[in-house]
Amino acid sequence: MRFLLPLAALLTLAVMIAAPVGSAGVTYVPHDKVAAALGKGGSLVTAPDLLVSGSHRDKAGQVELHEKETDVLYVVDGAATFVTGGKMVGGKTTGPGQLMGSDIEGGQTHHLSKGDVIVIPAMTPHWFKEVPQSISYYVVKVLKP
Repeated sequence: MRFLLPLAALLTLAVMIAAPVGSAGVTYVPHDKVAAALGKGGSLVTAPDLLVSGSHRDKAGQVELHEKETDVLYVVDGAATFVTGGKMVGGKTTGPGQLMGSDIEGGQTHHLSKGDVIVIPAMTPHWFKEVPQSISYYVVKVLKP
């Protein structure tokens, strides 16, 4: 229950950044879909300039870099070692504006845990380097044209 207020603020901020003035579009996502997305991972909102999803990890991932997406992560449960910045090693294009790699040279290490929010600007390498048990989080992607 304590995570609802920060999550609401986070989503409101993302929508305010992405939505044009006077936009009347409202998106409602019922709690059962939100819970399912946090359990297995999945999309909650898809719009031309905004994506919201729930994610769950129980192991490390690959290094990611998005050319036109700013990621806003809000940790709901669990913990992880997360690295941002530096230089991506072994980067390969996996889709339009998307690169994945095997490591980061340099960069800053963050120890994420329940309640944390981290914002990763476009063109910034980032990586769930270690996930000791599991981590559940929301991702808001603000898309640049």
